[in-house]
Amino acid sequence: MIDVAQLKAHAKGLLEKGTVRTVFGYRKSTAGLLAEPAGITEAAQADDLIFDPSCVQNLALYLVNDKKHQAEKRSDDKRPVAVVAKGCDSRAITVLLQENHFSRESVHVIGVSCEGTGVVDARKLARKLGNKKALAVAFDGADAFAVTTNEGTQSIAAAEVMAERCLECRSAHPTLSDVVFGEAKAERGLHTPFQAVKAKIKESEEDRWAYWSRQFDRCLRCYACRSVCPMCYCDECVVDSISFVIAPDTTAEEKANRIKWIERSPAKSESAMYHMVRAIHLAGRCIDCAECERVCPVNIPLRLLNTRLEMEAFETFQYNPGSDPELPTLTSSFRDTDPNSFIR
Repeated sequence: MIDVAQLKAHAKGLLEKGTVRTVFGYRKSTAGLLAEPAGITEAAQADDLIFDPSCVQNLALYLVNDKKHQAEKRSDDKRPVAVVAKGCDSRAITVLLQENHFSRESVHVIGVSCEGTGVVDARKLARKLGNKKALAVAFDGADAFAVTTNEGTQSIAAAEVMAERCLECRSAHPTLSDVVFGEAKAERGLHTPFQAVKAKIKESEEDRWAYWSRQFDRCLRCYACRSVCPMCYCDECVVDSISFVIAPDTTAEEKANRIKWIERSPAKSESAMYHMVRAIHLAGRCIDCAECERVCPVNIPLRLLNTRLEMEAFETFQYNPGSDPELPTLTSSFRDTDPNSFIR
């Protein structure tokens, strides 16, 4: 079990010595059950850090945001930043390193092992508790959560309220870290990998298309899925062209003829194209943190789309995104034994 006091002490030491300029971690939220991301810059703030089943966010996103922020303010502080990283978070950092988004020297990874449990799914927990309101959640041994409600504390089997990604997790222990807290347990073994997507693809093509048509029709095009994904770090997204500047002398013909890959309208066809393009851009890069699905305000099962391509990469090319920073990316990899039957 992770000793949070040691985690706090390590973060405090980094800041006291000036080894890092910021530590990204978790602290208790004032707005609900789930912990909130915290970027601390003072040693005393390390006392606010926590790690429990409510720490669901992928903090690799804040490394991406920090790089943008540093560039905008043209900072000359070259000290690294530290980040608390679960198994899935560390894989995301590895992918970012593979893509040279930042250097290894610029990040200090504080690994935390999820061990036998993982993190909680707030929606599952709410259904499990019924009318009771969850106030706090903690690890309760190797396979349970201690949930505090307005009626007291009860122990719930972790598998009943864990996030789906944790049930299928193939690497609960950080694959990349400078220091790690918690026992190394590579596989949780609750569900077989890709169980959810394999169940879905057993359905007929007509049923699957009808299912996804309903999902895409509900999409608000709020782009929360894109905003929360650490892999969506492009300065210009295909759905938001910023390179076409409309000036006072821009003609109507120039406006009409500019390339529009995808309209911003929430029409079903445009939403379908947006999600399909995004899923393809994540092929061989998605590490199944499922943050896109968690933040979706209309509960579109986006994880099914992304893990479908993750499964193809794994089963066809034995490629597991984020497993090794020394490996090239999927699109940069080639082996003589790779199948090529798809080439026409």
